[in-house]
Amino acid sequence: MTQLMNSVKNFLVSEDGPTAVEYAIMLALIVIVCIGAVQNIGTKAQAKFQGAGDALN
Repeated sequence: MTQLMNSVKNFLVSEDGPTAVEYAIMLALIVIVCIGAVQNIGTKAQAKFQGAGDALN
């Protein structure tokens, strides 16, 4: 039982848990920004191709 308590105490004292959470939050924010950028670029590219297609007709 004391080994379990020592393991829990060491986990709470160590910096690994909060650091992993911080990296996960940063990764989530980066993914959200990338998805938004790709959607924006896709919308603008679609408009350009639509304009080119309309000019050919």
